[in-house]
Amino acid sequence: MTTPLIAVSAYHLGSGRVTHWGQGGFAVPELYVQGLRRAGARPVLLTWPDEADPSEVLEPFDGLLLVGGGDVDPALYNATPHKQTSGVDRDRDEFEIALSRTAAEHSLPTLAICRGIQVANVAFGGTLRQHLPDLGITGHGAPTEADGYVSVEVQVEPGSRLAEALGAARVTGRCSHHQAVDSPGENLRPVAWSNDGVLEGLERSDGWFVCVQWHPEISAAEGPQQQILFDALVTRALAWDAPVS
Repeated sequence: MTTPLIAVSAYHLGSGRVTHWGQGGFAVPELYVQGLRRAGARPVLLTWPDEADPSEVLEPFDGLLLVGGGDVDPALYNATPHKQTSGVDRDRDEFEIALSRTAAEHSLPTLAICRGIQVANVAFGGTLRQHLPDLGITGHGAPTEADGYVSVEVQVEPGSRLAEALGAARVTGRCSHHQAVDSPGENLRPVAWSNDGVLEGLERSDGWFVCVQWHPEISAAEGPQQQILFDALVTRALAWDAPVS
């Protein structure tokens, strides 16, 4: 059996974040890597900006993982930045938007987590709620919780790809977000919600392109219902035989 290659778009670490890295660098939190490795995949980090055509960038890969991080630039969905907007990196936004569109075009199996669901939504013309506490919605993690993460009960639409992957219509997710999907993008279907109505899951009607607002990597080592999302991505990657070109 061939080990599938999963592309993972990395964080940019600015100058001084790592000792003696005067020019900065790129990295991904290890929990994402561990989740993919437990599922039998080989993760490969993508760096940006990349002038290559996104189809060329993704051509060697069998799947794509979009991970967490800072807020998406509100200008990309025609909004004015909220005072709580932070961690914006326009180069990363544009790179991951291009990856999302290319992956969808070629039905490349894709799992998008936290920031990933927001990037994917913006990629297809959707909008975001910039600060949930302004709407009276709390209890979804940073920056309103001291440790950054809280447990959130999520209801999943039966018959959805997400429910099929989880093997259940309810899941407890570890959340750390102050933004969320507002209007879903084109061909993105809402499939999961928290008890307070926040949209916690999207998926495309074509291919296997699944997005979750919570962080399955946080408890994937101890909780099979979280690891199973990485397993599902890799299972789809193993079955995928249409190269991006």
